[in-house]
Amino acid sequence: MYKPKTKETDRSVVEFIESVESPKKQADAFKLLEMYEEVSGFEAKMWGPSIIGFGSYHYRYESGHEGDAPLAGFSPRKAKISLYFAPDDPNREPLLAELGKHTTGKSCVYINKLADVNPDVIKKLISSTIEHMKKKYPN
Repeated sequence: MYKPKTKETDRSVVEFIESVESPKKQADAFKLLEMYEEVSGFEAKMWGPSIIGFGSYHYRYESGHEGDAPLAGFSPRKAKISLYFAPDDPNREPLLAELGKHTTGKSCVYINKLADVNPDVIKKLISSTIEHMKKKYPN
């Protein structure tokens, strides 16, 4: 049976951010932490070794695969900062058009630094993705 790798842990979010090598990424991570907590209303939790998540939802696919995941989150990775927003949120693409310098993956939005993007748009993306995921996966 499939076991999800990314689970909520008891690891300290602050200690994790303090372990980030780049002082600039560390500072950006603390700003993102404040932003996500303020907008989401959730306390930050570590998910797996490197994702800082806010809130959670339980998913179950038709295949039978199920698990828990954060409603929104981010990770100050070595190369770039990964922001996690729902890929199927209808507000995602219009908001990303206003974000600033970024690239995207399937569910990740990658930024080099906070100075490259509009923080108000990040707040809108956080709010929109949480609202979308709560509707998609009601408890």
